[in-house]
Amino acid sequence: METIIQFDQELLLYLNSFTSPLFDNFFWVITSKIIWVPMYLTLLYVIFKDQGKKGIITLLALTLLIVLCDQISTNIFKEGFERLRPSREPALSGLVDLLNGKRGGKYGFVSSHATNSFGLAVFSLLLFRNRWYSIFILFWATLNSYSRIYMALHYPGDIMGGLILGSLLGWFVFWLYTKVSKRFTIEKENGYSKSNGTDNRSSKTTPIIFTGILTIILVFISARLILDLM
Repeated sequence: METIIQFDQELLLYLNSFTSPLFDNFFWVITSKIIWVPMYLTLLYVIFKDQGKKGIITLLALTLLIVLCDQISTNIFKEGFERLRPSREPALSGLVDLLNGKRGGKYGFVSSHATNSFGLAVFSLLLFRNRWYSIFILFWATLNSYSRIYMALHYPGDIMGGLILGSLLGWFVFWLYTKVSKRFTIEKENGYSKSNGTDNRSSKTTPIIFTGILTIILVFISARLILDLM
């Protein structure tokens, strides 16, 4: 265990050493939950546009997923393991590059950011069953999670733990969702409406992918502009 912890710390210090003013600005915004509100709203729009009133059950499933990811990662794992964040570890004081002095809460295992991100990613990719959407949403979850390493708020091990926990919860809630959907006689095929067919799934998820990529591009451009103005 000591070897694993030491490797985790060394890997964090290595990854955290790759910083620059440009990416400081970029990841400071990327890690914010508010910046992704347009993508979340687009996701809900796509769901309700396709499912109509049936989308309420999907919304309830997403709400359950968020609650489980947040509460389990915080109240069970963080409070249970009590592993200090790298930003609060005395042995790493002065060695990690903190972004704008942000230190986060006291404990870091597992990362709630990673748990929530990969929980949403796995649930939604099982829902839509589209290759390009799956690639995008997994990239989004990875980028969102890596921002916590960049800011020295989590060890890579915290992120990996969150990835596994979030993925399992995303799969479990989707499994539960399909069971409840059948009980309410919602006609499904792999979690999506049969009436719409599989050929239209790509076009359905395009607005979500577009909104997410546009958000990332705008954040990067803004980070660059702020850097040029400084």
